[in-house]
Amino acid sequence: MRLPAEQFTSNACGVIVAPQAVKIEAVSKVSTWRTVGIVARVARDQASRSRRVNAAMGAARGMFHTLTRVLHLLWLEVVGTFFLAMAVFGGIALFREYSKYVAGRATGSRVAIAVCFTLTFAWFGVSSFWRVHRRSQRP
Repeated sequence: MRLPAEQFTSNACGVIVAPQAVKIEAVSKVSTWRTVGIVARVARDQASRSRRVNAAMGAARGMFHTLTRVLHLLWLEVVGTFFLAMAVFGGIALFREYSKYVAGRATGSRVAIAVCFTLTFAWFGVSSFWRVHRRSQRP
């Protein structure tokens, strides 16, 4: 079907187009991360059909779970050791403050602060090792 010549118009660029012509909107640019996500999803869907890939993914999940569990236990042990070391330093300060208190050169509040500090950090250290023991007993 041909349109009469008077129905055509000229746009700003000088190109002659019909008024009924549909403009094509600019294709929206998809972000790189969204593209990566789409590609990963397609790859996962394709890989889920493969027994070898499923076995490798299961092994990777199991290894990751075990590794994170061991690293968490190690973290608890390191923190527990740090707290017990602080409690030892607090015990040394407690001994020093108590000997000053007996000699009459210090107040009882300094001894009480040293006792609270030492007991608090000793509790944190021991409870951290108790957590390690409880969690290592679980399968």
